[in-house]
Amino acid sequence: MNEVLFFNSVSDYNDSCGVETLHPLISILDLSKCPPKKWQAGTTVKMNFSIYAMFLKEVKCGDIRYGKNYYDYQEGTLVFIGPGQVWDVAYEISYYQPTGYALLFHPDLIHGTSLGKIIQDYHFFSYQTHEALHLSEREKKTVLDCFENIQIELSRSIDKHSKKLIASNIELLLNYCDRFYDRQFITREQVNVGLLERFEDLLKDYFSSDKPQVIGFPSVAFCAEVLHLSSNYFGDLVKKETGKSAQEYIQFKMIDLAKERIFDDSKTISEIAYELGFKYPQHFTRLFKQKVGMTPNDFKRMN
Repeated sequence: MNEVLFFNSVSDYNDSCGVETLHPLISILDLSKCPPKKWQAGTTVKMNFSIYAMFLKEVKCGDIRYGKNYYDYQEGTLVFIGPGQVWDVAYEISYYQPTGYALLFHPDLIHGTSLGKIIQDYHFFSYQTHEALHLSEREKKTVLDCFENIQIELSRSIDKHSKKLIASNIELLLNYCDRFYDRQFITREQVNVGLLERFEDLLKDYFSSDKPQVIGFPSVAFCAEVLHLSSNYFGDLVKKETGKSAQEYIQFKMIDLAKERIFDDSKTISEIAYELGFKYPQHFTRLFKQKVGMTPNDFKRMN
């Protein structure tokens, strides 16, 4: 059995949880106080979001699939959702009482605020569910304190300062989450090294095949999909580990390969450019000069 739920507003989600909407653009829910969920066992619910949401889950309450990946909620994890995401939630039991907390806010809430100008910089709103943030007890307390501060501001009478203060508190919370993700990239260093090795192998195999001529120069999105990661998480991971953006790293590996191939006298620079996935040889020459400081022909002559 399949169900489809559209959360176009904060009230849509509140209604699905059986709770009253106190503010049309933002809501903080204590999920343990919501009525128990009842579904026919084996039901898959497709959830389509047009709002921002953060879920701090304290118990496993369903298997979520976003794209091709599954993620089962574990205690102390923080999952982010951005507008346009679609989740598939598989319910294996027909009755459960979720616990944890949820923060939901509509994009209209932050229009005209400092947060509205930089919300796209918080890449974790487009991470996949298996790229969730796993919190320590201290980090969890910080998140709950931020939730409480937002809730206190929501309980006050609305005045001309309300919108800015609520948005500022959300921004503070997101900045903490940014810090916690930086910590997670460090504490999961061994996992990250394995992913970088797979990334290098992917590029090596790609450039040694006919894919560049057929598909073109490998994009960040293509590499992320092959590695079963979201583009933003993959880009953030590469940046943290190498100091280069994912695009810069792909170009770096390509230039290394190009430096070897231009000494093959049986091939012209144009042929090498096509082999590496460039539709126009002049684009290859321009990028090579930008990265190396001279054209491919000049590099060949000097070496």
